[in-house]
Amino acid sequence: MKTLKTEQFLPMTIEQAWDFFSTPLNLNELTPESMGFKILSELPEKMYEGLFIRYKVSPMLNIPLNWVTEITHIKEPLFFVDEQRKGPYNIWHHEHHFKETGNGVLMTDILTYDVGKSIFGKMAELLFVENKVREIFEYRSKKLSELFPAC
Repeated sequence: MKTLKTEQFLPMTIEQAWDFFSTPLNLNELTPESMGFKILSELPEKMYEGLFIRYKVSPMLNIPLNWVTEITHIKEPLFFVDEQRKGPYNIWHHEHHFKETGNGVLMTDILTYDVGKSIFGKMAELLFVENKVREIFEYRSKKLSELFPAC
């Protein structure tokens, strides 16, 4: 099992951060085009515990995969958790934490994932999964800096 932890300062109030990240459609803006990401579910304006979101993603060789995540925990405006219910990972547990600082919000992501112990899973992890996951989070960080530049 792998864990990736990232932190990013956002120059906004915790309410503004929560408003942006609790809107499921904003996920499109934070996902690289190279992922072939497409939301298939009809989405509410704001997420809620128990919300299932269906996607198509093409992370490798343009091969489309079905992915279903569930919003499993919410403590507004401090954190929420999404977990994969169907998709390419054995485990995908993504925690999104928001902490108000004196001049903005510290956003912390903690992703725990596992591709499985099969030969294919081990090969996929060695060849591209870890790099792809990092690439997605680097893109997300860059995009957030563009959307919410520091003053």
